Amino acid sequence: MKDEISRILTMVEEGKIDKEKASELINILQGKEQSEPVSLIKERIPYGNKMLKIRVTSDEGDNINVNLPINLVKAVLKVGTNIAEKIPEASKYVKDINIDLLIEAIENELDGQIVDINSANGDKVFVVIE
Repeated sequence: MKDEISRILTMVEEGKIDKEKASELINILQGKEQSEPVSLIKERIPYGNKMLKIRVTSDEGDNINVNLPINLVKAVLKVGTNIAEKIPEASKYVKDINIDLLIEAIENELDGQIVDINSANGDKVFVVIE
């Protein structure tokens, strides 16, 4: 529930929802009754306007932050281009990411965290659609 509340607060900061809607959603998450039904956040943001966010943090201090429009990712994956394999040094950071999982997530219009990897040597990979 903590992650959902954090996402709601982020949406307020980004101006996607107002404070009243955020309060209503948080109350629902906490199990409080509401007098009116609430529309799902997923319906408020068209899926094509979302971003695929990739965060890589290595134990050696290398940090990678990539934000890609979901429509661009969808187009690139559909034509079968595997960009990461073509970029020197990138393959060691993304070798554990299952591309088929990303394609399935996009085709099913999934939202939220889809990859979270913590390697034994301290490297972290986090992929989210929001």
